Amino acid sequence: MPQFDLFIRSAVLKREQVDQWGSYPFCLPVVRTLDKLDFRSRVTFLVGENGTGKSTLLEAIAVNYGFNPEGGSKNFNFSTFETHSPLGDFLTLWKGPYRAEDGFFLRAESFYNVASEVDRLALWESYGGSLHRQSHGESFMSLLLHRFRGKGIYLLDEPEAALSPMRQLAMMARMRDLVEDGSQFIIATHSPILLGYPGADILVLGEDGPVLTPYEETEHYTLTRAFLQHPQRILDELFRE
Repeated sequence: MPQFDLFIRSAVLKREQVDQWGSYPFCLPVVRTLDKLDFRSRVTFLVGENGTGKSTLLEAIAVNYGFNPEGGSKNFNFSTFETHSPLGDFLTLWKGPYRAEDGFFLRAESFYNVASEVDRLALWESYGGSLHRQSHGESFMSLLLHRFRGKGIYLLDEPEAALSPMRQLAMMARMRDLVEDGSQFIIATHSPILLGYPGADILVLGEDGPVLTPYEETEHYTLTRAFLQHPQRILDELFRE
């Protein structure tokens, strides 16, 4: 059973209301096979090949929960270009008994827009300064260190996009502190480093539906391990004419 005190315990697709399975986003592999997605750990990773729909699913969960589609906290309501899917309207979220005291939806592709909104609202103190005056990776870490306050629900879409391997390890340390303070993370990622977070659930999304998968059995781990152990052999095979 899902952990009792999680803020989001399950996401259920209202399949009976879908009448256009051939249209986006319902044609995506993760949506076609989705029935009920259970969250059982304070850290859940959504992984899958490009195009499976993991980012679309995370966005739908965020929008249904009340976050701005382009990212930010629940207090952000700006819009630069509406591209989010209607999937959030077809989800039912089963929530835990406690209300999160904090929350944030981070999506790498629209983080620039969030940073601009922070500057417009002069929220520099809460974010460790202007995010535009920092490098991409520094602004991500500033967000984690200063804006994420704990006892919150944090939905992150490919946070590794701006982070070096060392910063990804630093992110994991910060996540641990926030988890110990009662937070929940749902993260869409391709990072074999982040996927190593102890005790996390890894849900591989694809044609077979969400599959709970041990870290060492994920493609991210096995391919990365094989390349690091035998880089020349793999490169020779890759470039062979």
